[in-house]
Amino acid sequence: MDYHAALEHLDTLINHEARPRAGRVSGLSLELMQRLTSAMGDPQRCYRVIHVTGTNGKGSTVRVTARLLQEMGLRVGAYTSPHLMAPNERISVDSEPIDDETFGAAIGDVARFVEHLQMRATWFETVTAAALQHFADVAVDVAVVEVGMLGRFDATNVVEAEVVTITNVARDHTDGVGDWRGAIAREKAGIIKAGSTVVCGETDPRMCEIFRAEPHAAMFERGRDFAAERQHLASHHWRADLRTPYGCHTDVLVSLHGQHQLDNVSLAVAATEAFFGAALPDDVVDAALTEVRVPGRFEIVGEISGVEPLVVLDGAHNPAGARAAATTLNKDFGSVGPKFLVVGMQSGRDAAGLLEGLEAAQADRVLCCTAPTARGVPASDLAAAAELIGASAEAIDDVGAALARALYLAEVAAATSESTSSKRPAVIVAGSFTVIGAAKAILE
Repeated sequence: MDYHAALEHLDTLINHEARPRAGRVSGLSLELMQRLTSAMGDPQRCYRVIHVTGTNGKGSTVRVTARLLQEMGLRVGAYTSPHLMAPNERISVDSEPIDDETFGAAIGDVARFVEHLQMRATWFETVTAAALQHFADVAVDVAVVEVGMLGRFDATNVVEAEVVTITNVARDHTDGVGDWRGAIAREKAGIIKAGSTVVCGETDPRMCEIFRAEPHAAMFERGRDFAAERQHLASHHWRADLRTPYGCHTDVLVSLHGQHQLDNVSLAVAATEAFFGAALPDDVVDAALTEVRVPGRFEIVGEISGVEPLVVLDGAHNPAGARAAATTLNKDFGSVGPKFLVVGMQSGRDAAGLLEGLEAAQADRVLCCTAPTARGVPASDLAAAAELIGASAEAIDDVGAALARALYLAEVAAATSESTSSKRPAVIVAGSFTVIGAAKAILE
């Protein structure tokens, strides 16, 4: 199967990322995925695994962890979701995404197994199986695997992880009814295996008790066993001392923007050291954290300094992520002037919470677009929600047109402003990753 045939095949499959089952977890099972990987020879048993779950920060934690392992000289596979522009982005080895030809062949191989077994695999199950097989084919030493939208019943949970990393528990992919935090934590706790070392970034004692209740080999907790201490901002980037169960790395510079990334970085360093059972060399930590990049997570487009508008792409799609994005802009780039938001989101999300988190009411203009997916909230509905919280909003369906409008307004503001270049305007594109991907493709 070539690349285009693979994409066409994937388009025929049920895709729960496009139609999520928030709040409806009855009837879920790993049986199909287990049968499929068993028929394929259980490729996930050919290498060691670090499994990453949580609500926010999974993608950053996976990429930092993979980079640390790579700096240690290992061949490292990484599986992440969602993608921005192409599904190849989800499967990488040593920071390089799988190429089109290999991706097509991998999807074709999985499709033949599914047909032989007379199964009906979903989009995510198919791509996950392809990733696990690819990592075996190229003989990675270790795979860092990000959980999708679930946990216990997530397709990735066929792996037997030596280290389980939990970022946090927040509202996302949930109907918000009843004890939703506990329900999310119990679902995510399902990836913990009896032989796993758990590295837990969540600090809520009740959530931590849920994770502790699962049989495990050892557990390290944020605050008690690891932390990012003496945090300070230095020229748009954060520095901190990273304390872990195995030692301390002093005054480490992190290339990722946002103080919240220090939580993800400290978690990744602790998880990697748990994997080795020893402290990492300081030069490995320094090299990895100054080089790591996470596309679509407060990604700066163009130079940070200059007179052109500061353009930021951030896949903030829930209230917690939105607050982190707004805080990063205010703290790391406090000298920006007028702010223009381009926002598009998918149904099932908390529109008001997202817009409030992004501080939409304080923005000079909010350009609301329709996310390019079947679940995209109409731009007019999003604009109405923005106006309800006091924002100045416009509805422009097309992502590209909304982005062009924001850039135009920013350029007009820069031309008419009497402020210095240090007060240049900012354009922030946020919301659904489908919006971020579309904007990124246009800007590139």
